[in-house]
This record gives sequence, C-alpha cells and structure tokens, in this order.
Amino acid sequence: MSIIELSEQEQLRRNSLAELRKLGINPYPAAMYEVNATAEQIHSEFDPEKGNFQEVSIAGRLMSRRIMGSVSFFELQDHTGRIQVYIKRDDVCPEGDTTLYNTVFKKLLDIGDIIGVKGFVFITQTGE
Repeated sequence: MSIIELSEQEQLRRNSLAELRKLGINPYPAAMYEVNATAEQIHSEFDPEKGNFQEVSIAGRLMSRRIMGSVSFFELQDHTGRIQVYIKRDDVCPEGDTTLYNTVFKKLLDIGDIIGVKGFVFITQTGE
C-alpha cells in the first residue's frame, strides 16, 4: 500500500477546510443558493438613474481579490462573465464580530472557490 503525499497547495486547502468547519461552516455540499442576476445582465442592464439592481444575489468563482484593510475588491466569475465586487468589513460583520471578514474572507477563501454574494450594484470611482 502506498502513501499519497499531498502537495503544499492541497495541504493548505485542507487546513482551510478544517478551519471553516471549526467555525460551523460546512461547504460540502453547498446549500442551494438563490441567484437573481448574472454578471452579463448587470453589465448590460444596470442604469444608475433607474436605481435597478438594488437587491442582487449572484454566485460564481472567486477569480482575484485586492484586500485593503477593512475593504476589499474581488472579481467574481459566473457562467456569463466577470464582475467586480466591493466588500466592506463593517457591512459583512455589523455586530462587531469580524470573524467572517478577517478570518473567512481574508484567510480561508481561496482563488477558485465558489461563493455567493448579496448586495446592490453601483459604479466605483474608477468606472467599474
């Protein structure tokens, strides 16, 4: 019988999985996540003057992220394309427990993970 050695990447992902489970988050199997918009739909139909897309629920793969302290930008890719998402620690963790942002988002989630996001659409200062 041979022993299978895990790569460093595989070991890091398994450690993250164990930490998520310690926090009471079971990612497998993922619960059904209700989606009401796609990246392409938001890009083509969003109109700030109309105020549409104020209650968006979208899911996809985490493709990149830029963490800047208590705020972050990340790119989410669904089956129609990519969209930039802005996340603010105080919006995600309003009761003062910053575990969801500081531990789960910043340390345990990885590029390629599938996540769901709820919020509203706006255009950033850079036009995204």
